[in-house]
Amino acid sequence: MKKIFQLAAILFLSANAFSQEMTDTVALRQSLDKATAAIRKAFENGDAVLVGQLHSPNVIKYFGGNNVVVGRDEVEKQARDWFQGSKVEFIENTVENTVFVGNIAIQTVIFSIKTTPKNGGKSSIGRGRSMVIYIQDKTSPTGWLSFREIAQEAPPK
Repeated sequence: MKKIFQLAAILFLSANAFSQEMTDTVALRQSLDKATAAIRKAFENGDAVLVGQLHSPNVIKYFGGNNVVVGRDEVEKQARDWFQGSKVEFIENTVENTVFVGNIAIQTVIFSIKTTPKNGGKSSIGRGRSMVIYIQDKTSPTGWLSFREIAQEAPPK
């Protein structure tokens, strides 16, 4: 019986030693909400520099197939190219799930982006689902940086 108790204690302690620390507080959620709002606002303002600053220098964004964006500089360049010819507006941003683990947040969102050509062409709307991994970083204007992102088609409404 003594051996069984010792074995159970070892198993219990080792399971706790390797478990993930889930840290979900109101303050964390509010700070992440402000950070994601700042990203959307930077897109809507056509501010490619700020869009870049809100992404990690080592960011990787997967948009399907071979459409992979690597690095903060490339994010800023693509945003600048987009903004030169279009007005961008987030018209939907529905958070499906957010998890905090240590200084990392993982968030899934259904989004819709309205792109209106500046030359007067017809607007288009792209709708998708993204999973973004954010990391807390003191160099970020908001305290959070986008580190990894995957986007795919959203389910029908």
